[in-house]
Amino acid sequence: MNRFGNRFSFTTFGESHGKAVGVIIDGVPAGIEVDEKFIQSEMDRRKPGKNSFATARKEGDVVEILSGVFEGKTTGTSLAMIVFNENQKSKDYSNIKDLFRPSHADFTYFNKYGVRDYRGGGRSSARETLARVSAGAIAKLMLKSLNIEIISGVSYIGGVGSDSYDFDFAKKSEIYSLSPQFEEKQKKMILKAKDSHNSLGGTVFVRVKNAPIGLGEPVYYKLDAILADAMMGINGVKGVEIGLGKDSTLIKGSENNDQMDIDGFVTNNSGGILGGISNGENIDIKVHFKPTPSIFVEQTTQDIYGGVHNMSLKGRHDPIIAVRGSVVAEAMASLVIADMILLNMGRKIDEIKKYYQ
Repeated sequence: MNRFGNRFSFTTFGESHGKAVGVIIDGVPAGIEVDEKFIQSEMDRRKPGKNSFATARKEGDVVEILSGVFEGKTTGTSLAMIVFNENQKSKDYSNIKDLFRPSHADFTYFNKYGVRDYRGGGRSSARETLARVSAGAIAKLMLKSLNIEIISGVSYIGGVGSDSYDFDFAKKSEIYSLSPQFEEKQKKMILKAKDSHNSLGGTVFVRVKNAPIGLGEPVYYKLDAILADAMMGINGVKGVEIGLGKDSTLIKGSENNDQMDIDGFVTNNSGGILGGISNGENIDIKVHFKPTPSIFVEQTTQDIYGGVHNMSLKGRHDPIIAVRGSVVAEAMASLVIADMILLNMGRKIDEIKKYYQ
């Protein structure tokens, strides 16, 4: 499946070393003002080659809108966007044409389809996520008109970080760190892993602000379930938590429950979701990324014929997925909330009658 979403949905296409990567978005309401500078700024946050903490692959990631916009506003029809690849080095992968890279999708793609694009992973490459970020920018433009904001940053790198979140600092940080007190140490850890031809894992924190009460479709399209689905679909994500997440297993019900007073909820351990439906509080999501599997340490693997080999990778790879992955997680949260907003509009017959009468 290359499609995600229900009412506000998108389909991506393209490969890492192909001609282009793009997206087609359906269900975008007409009349949204399309700020192309904003869309490009979102792409720039994710693009590679910006500093020493990311892959050296140089891509402009310039997004081009092909359809669905007229005179600066969405038309309500399919909105298509494309980014042409500029800096592929497919020869870097010629030595592993018949080898399965450890902890990549090479083995599963080959066994599922009987063929695989070995140049950077093809369709399984994280380069596909630029399409999600461009789609997420459109969702953000829609949500902005409703005063809904989605923000993110990196809370932990290699286990070092904090559960205090400084989003303003993250916007200025080269690694989108949410922790002013830990950013320098986190940077040093990334560079050390990079210098030793290795990689690190990390945790991303995403917050949805000002989401209305009522988002989420019981029983099989719950808000937290679809958010987890969206995050787990991002390359390298191995775990997702809402609110307290796994820490709620360590405390009693009397400590975990979000009690209420005259002003509303006293705490937000639920992460803004109860029974799969938003409760008006901040929606808090933790996304855990594994270390980048593309490392330059010699490893043992199989070839497509079952033989065992020692292999060494070439190419240009991120020493950590979580940094640029935070932008993708933020985009996916935006797409889920936009979808839920549109789904929620049909919840009461009185509101439907009001619209049509």
